[in-house]
Amino acid sequence: MWHGLKRCVFLAGTAWVLSAAARSPAQNWPSFRGPNGSGVGTGTPPTTWNIETGENVKWKTAIPGLSHASPIVWGEHVFLATAVSSEPDPHLKVGMYGSGKPVPDEPKHEWRVLCLDRKTGRILWQKTAHAGTPKVKRHPKATQANSTPATDGKRVVAFFGSEGLYCYDMSGTLLWKKDLGTLDAGPYNAPDLQWGFASSPVLFDDRVIVQCDVHGGGFLTVLDADTGKEIWRTARDDVSTWSTPTVYVGDDRSQVIVNGYRHIGGYDLRSGQELWKLRGGGDVPVPTPFVAQGLIFITNAHGRMRPIYAIRPSAAGDITPAAGESSNASIAWWRDKRGAYMPTPVVYGDLLYVGDDRGILTTYDAKSGEKVYRLRVIKGQGGAYTASPVAAGGKVFLTGEDGDILVIKAGRKYELLATNSMNAICMATPAIADGQLFVRTKSHLYCIAE
Repeated sequence: MWHGLKRCVFLAGTAWVLSAAARSPAQNWPSFRGPNGSGVGTGTPPTTWNIETGENVKWKTAIPGLSHASPIVWGEHVFLATAVSSEPDPHLKVGMYGSGKPVPDEPKHEWRVLCLDRKTGRILWQKTAHAGTPKVKRHPKATQANSTPATDGKRVVAFFGSEGLYCYDMSGTLLWKKDLGTLDAGPYNAPDLQWGFASSPVLFDDRVIVQCDVHGGGFLTVLDADTGKEIWRTARDDVSTWSTPTVYVGDDRSQVIVNGYRHIGGYDLRSGQELWKLRGGGDVPVPTPFVAQGLIFITNAHGRMRPIYAIRPSAAGDITPAAGESSNASIAWWRDKRGAYMPTPVVYGDLLYVGDDRGILTTYDAKSGEKVYRLRVIKGQGGAYTASPVAAGGKVFLTGEDGDILVIKAGRKYELLATNSMNAICMATPAIADGQLFVRTKSHLYCIAE
């Protein structure tokens, strides 16, 4: 079982909205996995770069603390979250190993939000949201700041799990904060193994949406983005989930879509009422749902199943497929053994790219589910990745934990264009905005651009 989080689920900071494209100009990457939570950016990032010679490296900035939160971009600003420990070199162990015991007795931390100048990488401001001893221990592959912030150009929301939810304006003034209690997450059958929190906040139409699947009373809630006041809260009886919710706006209804083990599902955005549900999957749900090609894509792994589901947004009621059923009225297609454990897949063009945490890449026709190709793309002991694939400019970027970023040509035939080394641990999902690639390593943020 403890193989379960050997790769750690804490990249999340995991995604968000389908209709946000009209709200977010093309040069922005406002949340985990960018506009629409799609993982698809704009412009054409470089195919090759060299961090030692500076080729196609616009800037490099040292970032304090330890965090797997991804960078987000709005206008001329880049935002990050981090946790700065009083211990000079906090424990972090990535790669292949079996123990899931949490890091014991961590010292005092400061949970911070940072704003950088997009042109130069200079830190414009950093605010300490909270200081103290962590309320919950973390997995040795996780950090105390795993959740990616979100912005709508008016405010920045950062979620630090048990240490609270914080909302700032774009200049760093705290607008409000919210204590959501102790959010203790870990394996459902061994609650003493604390692994930390990772689900990221979603900002949508002046609302903040957070998914808190934890021990002792999980819930999904929507807050007023201006005040932090709770609009609705719906209880969820599920295992600990590190996935981020997604908002989808259709012609006849708007829904919040969540991953899960006992309860994958969709909820009415206005009321929190359940619209549809699905049982069956891995018991450590990490990847974020997203919408592409008119379908909702959800995957997870660990345990008996590694499913990939392609669900119609009109789904209603219990849509769990019957034994031997490959589709039904609400599920366009599904596979039970090819899902992703850590990374969220990406749909680019008409193809679904599913990056396995073991370094195996499988592509499918997104609408039909027909397999296009499958092969191991990252090899050796360091051949795993937790960061989610992202795409832009006809290319898909796969970030390995050891810092090697593979650039492959998008299409129905596998073609490796380049392998670029960051020479450092990479756990956070990169951001792409207007041809610029923002890569967070263990201790730095890079802007890669022509």
